[in-house]
Amino acid sequence: MALPSPFQSLRLPVIGAPMFIVSNPDLVIAQVKAGIVGSFPALNARPASQLDEWLHLIAEETEGCEAPFAVNVIVHKTNGRLEKDLKVLEKHKVPLVITSLGANTEVNDAVHGWGGIVMHDVIDNRYARKAVDKGADGLIAVGAGAGGHAGVQSPFALVQEIRSWFGGLLALSGAIACGRSILAAQAMGADFAYIGTPWIATREANAVPAYKQGLVEGSAADIVNSNLFTGVHGNYLRASIAAAGMDPDNLPEGDKSQMNFGSGGNMDAKAWKDIWGAGQGIGAIDAVIPVAERVERLAAEYAAAQDELMGRIGRG
Repeated sequence: MALPSPFQSLRLPVIGAPMFIVSNPDLVIAQVKAGIVGSFPALNARPASQLDEWLHLIAEETEGCEAPFAVNVIVHKTNGRLEKDLKVLEKHKVPLVITSLGANTEVNDAVHGWGGIVMHDVIDNRYARKAVDKGADGLIAVGAGAGGHAGVQSPFALVQEIRSWFGGLLALSGAIACGRSILAAQAMGADFAYIGTPWIATREANAVPAYKQGLVEGSAADIVNSNLFTGVHGNYLRASIAAAGMDPDNLPEGDKSQMNFGSGGNMDAKAWKDIWGAGQGIGAIDAVIPVAERVERLAAEYAAAQDELMGRIGRG
């Protein structure tokens, strides 16, 4: 399937995942200028009036760039800003909207009304079918190992099941942190790699130095999966949980009915401000560098992986 026009001139088949607190205009602008899709959660713009300002700035700074930008909206009933935020997105004709925590026909229709594309993130095939039935143009398969609100299924199984019936836009998320993994995502059937954690360890990201350094020093073994902090299972950096005075290996269960995006079971520790989200791919992060440099590294690794794979296929 030919990719829609907003995606045909990307330097790499990569969508920068929207990260709560971390993704700001500086990060998005740098991603787009480097040739990949940049995105941020609408809820990062606080107060809500700031969303209009951010979108104006991003559009102005990325005018003429070949890569588009995207905005993530939480569709769950706990998001009291949804309706107002959608009106702002419509005003700016945002080209790509990423929806999370609930597929919604009305939201999809609204985005289609201004000519935008909707991609919905899902953690299993059942949710994928629901999202497409309700009008999503594409899917983001969030597999095991992804940062933030992650799934538990192997990316191999998840993509295999979705691709058995869905031929539309598909991005894959889950511990993708190097160029080799981007190529692997494509080989599995995805159109894009959906990458989050590596962008935290960049100069443009809105994250404290200790958070960024924790990613540089960490490995997959330092990631803890828990639903305590928001009511939904997510992956977090072990050191941040310990620093909040909790035992990372003995966390109580959260309550999904009390889903929130601030405090969890420990009212003094808030996700994602104090409890830091991160994916299992952090072992590939060895330095805090500018976005442009990270894209350069990914591009070089991606090209090298292509050459290596062709060599292996040729030997076969």
